[in-house]
Amino acid sequence: MSANIKKIMAAIDYIESHLHEKLDLETVAKAVHYSKYHLHRMFSDTAGLTIQTYIQRRRLTEAAKLLVLSGRPILDIALSAGYESQQSFTDIFKIMYKKSPNQYRKEEEFYPLQLRYILNENPAGLEEKNWKNKIVFAEKEDIPKWIELVHLIIDGFPHLDEQQYRKQLQEYIGNKQALILKSTDTAIGIMAFNETEGSIDFFGVHPQYPKIEIGKAFCELALYELASSPQISVTTFREGDKADTGYRKMWGSLGFSEAELLVEFGYPTQRFILQKPLDRPCNHVLQKEKSEDRKHE
Repeated sequence: MSANIKKIMAAIDYIESHLHEKLDLETVAKAVHYSKYHLHRMFSDTAGLTIQTYIQRRRLTEAAKLLVLSGRPILDIALSAGYESQQSFTDIFKIMYKKSPNQYRKEEEFYPLQLRYILNENPAGLEEKNWKNKIVFAEKEDIPKWIELVHLIIDGFPHLDEQQYRKQLQEYIGNKQALILKSTDTAIGIMAFNETEGSIDFFGVHPQYPKIEIGKAFCELALYELASSPQISVTTFREGDKADTGYRKMWGSLGFSEAELLVEFGYPTQRFILQKPLDRPCNHVLQKEKSEDRKHE
């Protein structure tokens, strides 16, 4: 295990054990005996968000759980989450969850904003020149790895119902619409692609790997080998949504352009579109694999 990963994991352990106490970068850095400036940089580079953002999202998630699963007063929950008043808690809760704590409690449906980060102690590298060829159709035995990654990147998918998601995932796998890039024991990148709609219904990259580079490889396969139309689409956070940890920026970096505003599961989103260039050759590697599988059915 690298010294950097070890320090980050120690920081996460400390945060998780002290969520109901006063926490800031300086406190966490002192607890793990590391410079706050170096810890800030390492944590942000590895986790994709700052320590303070991680703390805030974890506290709100635990507060949301208490709102649904306990009868504790909202003020009590607000104070245990580190807020000085019920109003300050309500303000940030509405910004991140798009509804008030009281409304969230009445709906009786818990979904996390941020689950605990469990990092890979020895992440496999992408040094091989042909790593893109290791993006394959997911199989049923890949589901545990897939779900582990979903838990890690839940920040990008507000209102995700895991039970329903698992059922849909099996359908994607059965229809050869689920792609995965994996190492021995870890899912590095995953994508669920709806060929009929030409939409990326789910995409995520392990935070310890280059999101843009892997995202580009997955999108190329979806656009040139799976999509039947000259474009693919994805929905993501709207501009200015403070719950966005960088997904909107990622899709823009991959060449997607803004389209219409939507509301999905009661959450405000926006559709993004990627057009297929006319001069791009296609190898149809995945389509060959799919055809071979159909021959053996």
